[in-house]
Amino acid sequence: MTSNDTQTAAPTVLLRSEGEVDEEALSYAREKIDAVVGRPGLPTVTGEVRITRVAAHHADRPWTATAALHVGRREVAVLAEEATGREVVDRLQDRLRRQIDKAARAGHDDHRTAAPPWRGGPGIRPAEGSGPTADSHPA
Repeated sequence: MTSNDTQTAAPTVLLRSEGEVDEEALSYAREKIDAVVGRPGLPTVTGEVRITRVAAHHADRPWTATAALHVGRREVAVLAEEATGREVVDRLQDRLRRQIDKAARAGHDDHRTAAPPWRGGPGIRPAEGSGPTADSHPA
């Protein structure tokens, strides 16, 4: 079993391979992963992608791709299994794009409901001149 560690163009995502993964498959994987994680507008993406090919003849899907990434402060984990190296990379790219987009949107929509006024949140404040002192009458 061979193992290769290669840095992708995005310096924070490591591409690793195990088994009989040829250079063509690794090059294709680098291109597709860079296309997903290098898009403008995304938060920082860090982590590792691993492409594995098992040598078992009875395996229906000898190619496996896994990704464990951090998109900003969110975690993204993706698994793909296919019959060929190209198919597994394409499946990985589709799933990564979907999960990264979801994680990036969640970071922007992370608004919580405002605390009620009795807990220090914004509330309706009486205007100046109104309130108990403005309506009080001498007894």
